[in-house]
Amino acid sequence: MDLNLHHFPYPGRRVPVIAERGVVASSHPLASQAGMHILQAGGNAVDAAVATAAALTVLEPTSNGLGGDGFALIWAGDHLYGINGSGAAPARLSLDALSAAGHTDMPVYGWFPVTVPGVVRMWGDMHDRFGRLPLAQVLAPAISYAAEGAPTPPMVAYFWARGVAAAHNRHGPEFAGFLPTFSIDGRAPRPGERFVSPGHARTLRLIARRGADVFYQGDIAEAIDRFARATGGLLRADDLARHRSEWVTPISMQYRGYTVHEIPPNGQGIAALMALGILDHIDLNGYARESAASFHRQIEAMKLAFADAFACVADPASVAVPINDMLNRQRLAERAHLIGEQAQTYGPSALPRGGTVYFATVDRDGMMVSMIQSTYMGFGSGVVIPDYGIALHNRGCGFVLTPGHPNQVAPGKRPFHTIIPGFLSKDGVPIGPFGVMGAHMQPQGHVQVIVNSLDYGMHPQAALDAPRWRWERDGTLRLELETPRHVIEGLTARSHQVVVESELSGFGRGQIIWRLVSGSYVAGTEPRCDGLAIGW
Repeated sequence: MDLNLHHFPYPGRRVPVIAERGVVASSHPLASQAGMHILQAGGNAVDAAVATAAALTVLEPTSNGLGGDGFALIWAGDHLYGINGSGAAPARLSLDALSAAGHTDMPVYGWFPVTVPGVVRMWGDMHDRFGRLPLAQVLAPAISYAAEGAPTPPMVAYFWARGVAAAHNRHGPEFAGFLPTFSIDGRAPRPGERFVSPGHARTLRLIARRGADVFYQGDIAEAIDRFARATGGLLRADDLARHRSEWVTPISMQYRGYTVHEIPPNGQGIAALMALGILDHIDLNGYARESAASFHRQIEAMKLAFADAFACVADPASVAVPINDMLNRQRLAERAHLIGEQAQTYGPSALPRGGTVYFATVDRDGMMVSMIQSTYMGFGSGVVIPDYGIALHNRGCGFVLTPGHPNQVAPGKRPFHTIIPGFLSKDGVPIGPFGVMGAHMQPQGHVQVIVNSLDYGMHPQAALDAPRWRWERDGTLRLELETPRHVIEGLTARSHQVVVESELSGFGRGQIIWRLVSGSYVAGTEPRCDGLAIGW
């Protein structure tokens, strides 16, 4: 039987998942099942999150991997914890080194944009602090998928093919490990085709036996160092050995009587909070959800927030980031007054100077995890450590080379980061985790699903199903094909540079789990990917 697994002739419909003992929601059905297997074996939400995270690096390498970064928000007991699992630039990466190599902008591929991968250390630190089951048991599903193989779902196969096609156009010794690791005879796996990743299994077994330290000070760190030295890379074992995750205090914004929580900079979650803080001074209930007036106000609020975020967000360990000023409600109220009936271009306000997967887990005891990890731009830098299944990310391309800019590249500094997990609470009571991945779509996605939920009363699946918009830094406003015609025309009349786009990949992929008053959970999963929310 010859089935076209990329053809969807009719609109689909998913219903929200309701469960009591726990939920796992991710962009890959088998990864969700890996997390659920751990929950049912007696693990908690953190165990399930780490199991899901590890499985996703095997099952969806087009978006994340062992060589990437991550962030998480964890509700445990009566407290929300944040962990920043992003890595810093190598000690040998500097503005002078880039200039000497002839670069006037941060490169996207190769060794220059590679920063220290932080995700494995983050798994270990989360598990050490909150985990219940042994790490080897938590990683067992991912190891099985890597060693024995797993079938490739349609959307992953689509992006995998794009990644392999791009890899064929990159040449140099640093790229030699990609095709042997991530292709089948030089091509991507087809939908439904099994893919086995022995190098990945080898690395995960080492981590399972010896903990996350082996990635940063043991056999794996030595392999990364050797390959970098042999192929012109700047990353060294001492860079890896210095890396630590950072436990951080989440930042938040009140919106419609609820509290929205994000990880503080160097991530861009603050942009979502600023946009919501602006919209909290605008009555969206006066406009229908499917109206140009509602879309316009959300878009303009997001543009105002981005103006400040792009100017100020950087590594707070290296420069002063004026977080409190950026989130000041009086200032945001003043920013709201700038929004008129026509699209505008905004600059930052006066302030003191100073390829991704999202998934969520909850358990019967009320522990909740909002987690995200990424290699960025698909497979990342294109640099793969041979025999270990490690695709190194290109997060360093988030730096700028502008002298004096807070986010200027520097040794030991973390770049502006796009990936952000979100969390919602009310009066100190947790509601649940949410997130939408996709570069600068992420804060825009956060704003849209929160507005859908709190202003328009949509359940998690409907909030994710709704047509989305995406504003680009060049002023283009991209709308999904399903956007009603009157909304498209209304936004065009308001001077937005509208482009209607049929490609789903640019509008993010999200998951939402809310806790109901009854104590049960209700979850939705992204219709734009292969995702699955599974309850127990």
